[in-house]
Amino acid sequence: LVDCLDLGGGRVGFALADVAGKALPAALLMAKVQATLRALATDVPTLADLAARTNAILCRDGLPNRFATLVYLDVRDDEGTVRLVNAGHQPPVRIGGAGFHDLPRGDMALGMMPGATFVERTEELAPGEMLLVYSDGVTEAMNAAGEFYDDNRLRLLLPGLHTLTARDAGQLVLASVDAFIGETRPYDDLSLVVLKRTAGAA
Repeated sequence: LVDCLDLGGGRVGFALADVAGKALPAALLMAKVQATLRALATDVPTLADLAARTNAILCRDGLPNRFATLVYLDVRDDEGTVRLVNAGHQPPVRIGGAGFHDLPRGDMALGMMPGATFVERTEELAPGEMLLVYSDGVTEAMNAAGEFYDDNRLRLLLPGLHTLTARDAGQLVLASVDAFIGETRPYDDLSLVVLKRTAGAA
């Protein structure tokens, strides 16, 4: 799931979620995740509460042995502040002229444990800095020889991304994965959210 929510007042929410498993059960759970986020996003005081309430609903109504990871980001026009919560997903990457680094690891995935708690974090992006959020289908993309694209190949791209627009940075990552797998049919999704702060805005 990649979703964009207009929260009003110059605020926008971005969600990247990934459900364990495939086929219809995974699709049903993902629809539940999207609907829940959209219903709650404007009515919770913090992103920690958003994740906790979504987790409670998935634990109550979800499917056995199914869970979802999520990174949810909240940004406001003309600000470099990014509020985010990470529920079991691989850490977003912060990229700038001085290099890149992974943000802290997230909390438990959604739908695994009733009563789980989550932490809202804040990142202040300087002009030119960006955040990259990606699904594991990027690093686990496999070519005909059975090799994974892996973290190392992705990290070779990261230092040069900060000079690009968010759109071009995302397209470069996807093109690199496509070139690696060649004619091999992808077995997982390739999902990205790229946020870049331009002069005076995110």
